[in-house]
Amino acid sequence: MAMVLLVSACDEEKKDAAQQAGGQTPPAVNAGFVTVKPEAITLVAEMPGRTVAFRKADVRPQVDGIIKERSFTEGSFVKAGQPLYQIDKSRYQANFDAAQAELANQRSKLDLASKNRKRYEDLRKSRTASEQSYDDAVATEAQAKAGIEAARANLERARIDLNYTTVTAPISGQIGASAYSEGALVTASQSNLLATITQLDPIYVDVTQAGGKLLDIRTAISSGRLQNIEDSKVDVRLVIEATGQAYPDPGTLQFSDVIVNETTGTVRLRAVFPNPDNILLPGMFVRGYVEQGRIDNGFLVPQRAVMRRPDGSAYVYTMGEDNKVVPKTIKIEQSRGENWIVIAGMESGDRVIVDGLQRIAPGAMVTPVDVEKKDTKPANETAADKSDKTPKPAETSND
Repeated sequence: MAMVLLVSACDEEKKDAAQQAGGQTPPAVNAGFVTVKPEAITLVAEMPGRTVAFRKADVRPQVDGIIKERSFTEGSFVKAGQPLYQIDKSRYQANFDAAQAELANQRSKLDLASKNRKRYEDLRKSRTASEQSYDDAVATEAQAKAGIEAARANLERARIDLNYTTVTAPISGQIGASAYSEGALVTASQSNLLATITQLDPIYVDVTQAGGKLLDIRTAISSGRLQNIEDSKVDVRLVIEATGQAYPDPGTLQFSDVIVNETTGTVRLRAVFPNPDNILLPGMFVRGYVEQGRIDNGFLVPQRAVMRRPDGSAYVYTMGEDNKVVPKTIKIEQSRGENWIVIAGMESGDRVIVDGLQRIAPGAMVTPVDVEKKDTKPANETAADKSDKTPKPAETSND
């Protein structure tokens, strides 16, 4: 049996040598491909960023006094105008009452001065009163009118101070811890705040982009390679850095700074996001995905189909009409998931080879297998072919 097997192996080697000597080509191998078509693709850039409160207000006293009552729960939601602290108002109530009395006094003086001025005016007509007496009556009436205006101003000032004894929320939002409790003395000129209110819904997200990249995008838009997107329509997506989870609601780009940071060389972009569940808190690190422009005729090519030459240029293997392997040099803009966005080198209907790259070469005959229609690998694909998806060494020919 050993002799029979040895003779059979020798016969097979002789047949292979005879085929090669006769110029016969090896049989075509299976090659999986995908058909690419041009489409409008929106370019998205990933940028680091942090969340910023939409509004933040420090609560401080406007008058001096002792805090008599605190009427909120720390960490709760408060509405604009809601009372937060009550400062002892007895002194300010007395000032208000005194200002009201002074206004009434000035009104009585004006009434008397007006009657005297009218009386002297009649006496002057009958030449029974001197001009000096009439002038004094007119001046007294004018002083009484000025006294009323001053009394009204004092009354308004007293009313404002009295209202300030009730410290209210300037904005709606979440209020933090209270720095003072009942019985504490506060002053109008103090630097220490009573509490802080932060509005979390909506919330800002500030992301940064390299100034050079922004310039490249504007150049591409001006040259027509990219189509511009209006700022009011630019969507922004978020991924929370701490958890790696995507934030469910998209945001809208608000503005882009016109100044490049001298230290980092970056430009700040600000987006606003809805935050009804307070998932985003001020100061959180996030990754923002910002739309940068639109390519009208781009191609999505699977990354596993793209190979590189020693000079760094990218290329793919495609199938010609005769099912022969044809290499094509391509230009890549950026990645999109498991695909590359290709902006040059591809044509509509190109069949790009994605499977079996290790068993083919330029000009080789292949058996096309549409991977988009097949759920399983070709029957004659070996285990080595399934496990080894590393692209073959970069070609050196001038394709």
